[in-house]
Amino acid sequence: MNLQEANILRTLQNEPFINQRILAETSGHSLGIVNKSIRSLIEKGYLDDNVRLTEKARDEIKEKAPCSAIILAAGFGMRMVPINLSTPKALLEINGEKLIDRSIKQLKAVGVNDITVVVGFMKEAFEYLIDKYGVELVVNEEYAVKNNLHSLTLVADHIHNTYIVPCDIWCDNNPFDPTELYSWYMVSDLIEEESNVRVTRKMDLAVIPEKSAGNAMIGITYLLEPEASIVRKRLKEMDTEKYAESFWEETLYKKDRMIVRAKIVNSTDVVEINTYEQLRDLDSNSNQLKSDAIKTICTVLKCSEDEVSNISVLKKGMTNRSFLFTTKDEKYIMRIPGEGTDQLINREHEAAVFQAISGHGLCDVPIYINPHNGYKITKFLDGVRVCDTDNICELRKCMKLLSDFHKMNITIPHTFDIFGQIEFYESLWKGEKSIYKDYFATKEHIFNLRGYIETTRSKWSLTHIDAVPDNFLFYETPDGEALQLTDWEYAGMQDPHVDIAMFCIYSLYNKSQVDRLIGIYFEEYGEECTDAVRAKIYCYIAACGLLWSNWCEFKSHFGVEFGEYSLRQYRFAKDYYKYAMELIKNINA
Repeated sequence: MNLQEANILRTLQNEPFINQRILAETSGHSLGIVNKSIRSLIEKGYLDDNVRLTEKARDEIKEKAPCSAIILAAGFGMRMVPINLSTPKALLEINGEKLIDRSIKQLKAVGVNDITVVVGFMKEAFEYLIDKYGVELVVNEEYAVKNNLHSLTLVADHIHNTYIVPCDIWCDNNPFDPTELYSWYMVSDLIEEESNVRVTRKMDLAVIPEKSAGNAMIGITYLLEPEASIVRKRLKEMDTEKYAESFWEETLYKKDRMIVRAKIVNSTDVVEINTYEQLRDLDSNSNQLKSDAIKTICTVLKCSEDEVSNISVLKKGMTNRSFLFTTKDEKYIMRIPGEGTDQLINREHEAAVFQAISGHGLCDVPIYINPHNGYKITKFLDGVRVCDTDNICELRKCMKLLSDFHKMNITIPHTFDIFGQIEFYESLWKGEKSIYKDYFATKEHIFNLRGYIETTRSKWSLTHIDAVPDNFLFYETPDGEALQLTDWEYAGMQDPHVDIAMFCIYSLYNKSQVDRLIGIYFEEYGEECTDAVRAKIYCYIAACGLLWSNWCEFKSHFGVEFGEYSLRQYRFAKDYYKYAMELIKNINA
């Protein structure tokens, strides 16, 4: 049967036939479509002459009835800053009811009791659902580095007469039905630019060009065979690194169409909650709106919560989460420390560093910094770009700023102990072994370099420690382009040459690129780099590689993974130990 016939049959299943006009009103189809569909359904044996469902119709309805549901609730919900730090999106409350609770209740109301919830971020917070609703929890251990395509792949074998439900949807009316006769994907009648599809006259979902407007994609889906079989197959084929950041909907596309039909809902009936402001608009009294970060903004900038607008997450950093916001026509950035950061960074030390560098022109001093919880508010710099690690001109400017900073010989009370930090990060593994089988041999090699470092290091002064290309910010001012060095969280007293090493390993430089950068730095500093100093910088690269490798292993315990970066840091430790030893041997020959 076609789409209109299926809708007519489902309407008749729910409400017995009285006359064509009433059927047209309840089904939403024109009187002409209703009459044509009734004739066709009678001819095909789904209706009798009295427009009552036949045994054939009841059998098909039973065969295609919803059997199960999968709720995807593994992700961070990064766009929900600042409230995503303490509450997964699925557990946000609207009018006192959690999003996921409402979805589960609506599923159960139509007889769907086989419900699987895929969790990841703050997975323990979902445990109550097992006792309360009898759901099954499946854990996506890779939620931090893979999108929901991987989540759905974990439960691909469950997909058969199945609803697939995003966790961040609020449905005013129950979107599920005990009678489903075809596969569909839910979109809204709202037109937006972020959509990938638009509904055609035939109720197909056609792919649209980039930057074109289409129907807002809600994401609730119902899958019958054969579409369910296609999705199961594609999920398993696409669960690779290539599609790590992909949404599961990619399995639905075939050329310029989705393989399922459109189900259109009114934009006021179904709301996808992606941001703090959307939650505030829907329920201004929601408990989740009581955010320490928002309260801090209001106190510091003397504004009301309603005046905090245009909140958008910035790219997730390796240590922090930051978001951009506007109040009183001014743009600001607020930094919120990431998972486990309180164990890694001394915020009182960071505040002391900002006090020490104030007035030196190295960066904008924060409007607000909390030495206890790490919250920081800074003015937004428009048109900012970071250093291009392949652009020699930009490298010279960055190394000039770095060398000028080092010549200031600023002093503060605390140090940054590389070898002590290596041990400290390892201690945070709480007895778990390194993922690298030769870790202890590598660590022994690195610690053997300490003696050479101590005999050749420069006089200590304030060192940035995290002087990586992403922390060198180019921006426009009325007087032209300016450059500043940001993110001083790790800064402390050290050999300034550590900053060169850090720039190299974050840039994932090869040896020739490392030597090139060393040459640029010393040229800007006004000195030549001796072999002894070069060997020392190699030692720092090796030691810092192990340091950040250990840091990555610690962060992985919080579900935060860094892919190639983590592996390359460990390789820096091993490779630059060899380079350092070779050069030291030549020096001593």
